[in-house]
Amino acid sequence: MAASTSARARTHATVVVVPGTREISRTRYEIARFAVTVVRGVDAPASLESSGVELTVGTADGNDLKLSDPAVSRHHCVFAVTTRGVELRDLDSTNGTTLGGFRINSGYAGHGALVKVGETTLRVDLLAEPLRSPVSQEDRFGAVLGRSLPMRRLFEIAGQVAPSEATVLIEGETGTGKSMLAEAIHGASRRAGGPFVVVDCAAMPPQLMESELFGHEAGAFTGAQVRRTGLFEAAAGGTLFLDEIGELPLELQPKLLRAIERHEVRRIGSTERRHVDVRVIAATHRDLRREVNRGAFRSDLWYRLNTVRLVIPPLRERREDIRMLAAHFYGQMMPDPDAHPPAELLDALMRGDWRGNVRELASAVRRALITGDQAAVGEQLEDTDESTLSFREAKERATGSWERQYLLKLMARHAWNVSQAARAARMDRSHLHGLLRRHELLEVGRAETRDGDAGDLRRQTTRGESEGDGT
Repeated sequence: MAASTSARARTHATVVVVPGTREISRTRYEIARFAVTVVRGVDAPASLESSGVELTVGTADGNDLKLSDPAVSRHHCVFAVTTRGVELRDLDSTNGTTLGGFRINSGYAGHGALVKVGETTLRVDLLAEPLRSPVSQEDRFGAVLGRSLPMRRLFEIAGQVAPSEATVLIEGETGTGKSMLAEAIHGASRRAGGPFVVVDCAAMPPQLMESELFGHEAGAFTGAQVRRTGLFEAAAGGTLFLDEIGELPLELQPKLLRAIERHEVRRIGSTERRHVDVRVIAATHRDLRREVNRGAFRSDLWYRLNTVRLVIPPLRERREDIRMLAAHFYGQMMPDPDAHPPAELLDALMRGDWRGNVRELASAVRRALITGDQAAVGEQLEDTDESTLSFREAKERATGSWERQYLLKLMARHAWNVSQAARAARMDRSHLHGLLRRHELLEVGRAETRDGDAGDLRRQTTRGESEGDGT
């Protein structure tokens, strides 16, 4: 995307009928287009029209709309076209993002919505002509399954990227299948005959990580009795998959950047640099732009990894894939691969919220087969054997479950009044509102207050809609 002047404002007159994305045929889909214009601030009247699903705003190189306002963070916020409209997400910026008069973590920006970032005010205009883009006709890419529009869009891009040598960054929540997608890209590449080497950055001890990645010479440090070839060299001719790259220690990130850029490594204890013919694919459950803002991830490494960015949507945002995935797992686990899961099991699975995504769904199907209790599987979703998960996954699951229950009790105690609850919890009000949105509790609150005094929760919704922040 390239910034344009306000001369483009004449195209902003007609509001697009479909404000998000939609499938128009088996092979094509539409993406709503929008423009973001600086109406107040040092960069006025700069304007930019979207040319894809996302438009990023910040002061760092690499943003679509690059601002010079010193009160704006390097990666401040992102506008993303979803099936529900244009979503605005703050990227943990220093000074926050305000939509319709409210400081938000995320919200939907309607036509004419005003957004404040730092000392700059932006206006969002939905455009009449949508973008049209191809979508895969297949309901799988390698071992990754999905017939929903978001997944087939992902398969189309992955299929285009796989034959290239481009570095790929895969983002997605825990359990969405990031490692399977990475392996599928490797399998569809010209390197398919070479090794696919996996590095779990979250599980590897930081003090051993440099040696594991780059290798060491005998005597390089205490305990290094023999020469060791690093994983970069082991992946020569193939693909090195850096899983959970967001956990990589900050002090190792410059060395990784040099290895990716120069295609060479130096073993610990050696002065010799060795050329490595390797393609790098990285994955993370974090948004690395937020980590850059926090100072926990180097911006130059992020830019290098972000050559191609693929985002796997969580299962709750593509519920039409649940039956297909459940049938696939059922066939894998049954002696007869053509066996079909009973309707009562599928109905129970459709009721799950799947915070653990595809991995949790597979565990639920396995548990139903072991216990033979198909109908009750929905009630047992929270009882997954945590010993089957990694420590990090089990901790995230437990933390998320506790957080949701705490919020439910907190909000019920304060009659779903966000301001009162935030004061009682000694929490910033916008942060509490973001947590409620993340755990999909806003609709619960509106239902609870529908027949009584809606208080702060309803007043916030009404004010936001009246100021044009919703679609």
